[in-house]
Amino acid sequence: MDLGSILQTIFNFENYGELLALVQNSIWAGAVLGLLGGLVGTFVMKRDLAFAVHGISELSFAGAAFALLIGADIIFGSLAGSVAAALLLGLMGVRARDKNSIIGVIMPFGLGLGILFLALYEGRAANKFGLLTGQIVSVDTVQLQALAGTAVVVMIALAAIWRPLSFASGDPEMAEARGVPVRGLAIGFMVMLGVSVALSIQIVGALLVLALLITPAAAALRVTTSPRLVVLLSVAFAVSATVGGILLALGSRIPISPYVTTLSFLIYVVCRVIGSVRAKRGLMGRVTREAAPAAAA
Repeated sequence: MDLGSILQTIFNFENYGELLALVQNSIWAGAVLGLLGGLVGTFVMKRDLAFAVHGISELSFAGAAFALLIGADIIFGSLAGSVAAALLLGLMGVRARDKNSIIGVIMPFGLGLGILFLALYEGRAANKFGLLTGQIVSVDTVQLQALAGTAVVVMIALAAIWRPLSFASGDPEMAEARGVPVRGLAIGFMVMLGVSVALSIQIVGALLVLALLITPAAAALRVTTSPRLVVLLSVAFAVSATVGGILLALGSRIPISPYVTTLSFLIYVVCRVIGSVRAKRGLMGRVTREAAPAAAA
């Protein structure tokens, strides 16, 4: 089978317009989650919590799998698992070394529990697969409203603590000396992160949640050091990856997560190349400026 035949078996855009009209809620949901992921991701990078996101996602997966097993709401189960993991990390992982150790314990435990619950589940295999790879092609109005409402609450809470959280993320010792409640902010942000992870799992699944909460912000940091521009670019990259992934998945029989993760990765690669080129130009310009006075002398 040649490449053209393979692509034809994967992609089919014949009824794309009709499908597009049916997934408007999914597109809006993707945009909302991209916005939330871009905002939260900036602080994830500032606070060096990329590993924590992975740990939280494993317990979120376990909570969702347990909810699926007992016939409860999957989103509620995912939220319960995420918030429990986030609170545990926020309360116990004070020092970076302790936090990494705790995450290293939580990850295999959560993954093992999730696999156990899925093994006991006797329902549709697609439901099991969706928890790992994401499924957002059938979001109804009620689900969209609940998703958007939860995301808005998280974003309002994040906006309320934005300045002290930025201070505490950049220089926690100085912030604590100035009377900023560093520990309370850390726990509060971990709860927000847990909720964001649970919501993001609907898009890319438990195993690939880093594509929304890490990659866009990491890409933005490669091209700018401006705090405001980092936030704007992070949001733009996250929304582009999620909505773009949904639009590509409509004409394909492949789950949405490979498209979201690939788009995020490509954005990061482009930003990394741009950042490297700028750094080289800056270095060459500095060398030229330093060499000019010596040549004149």
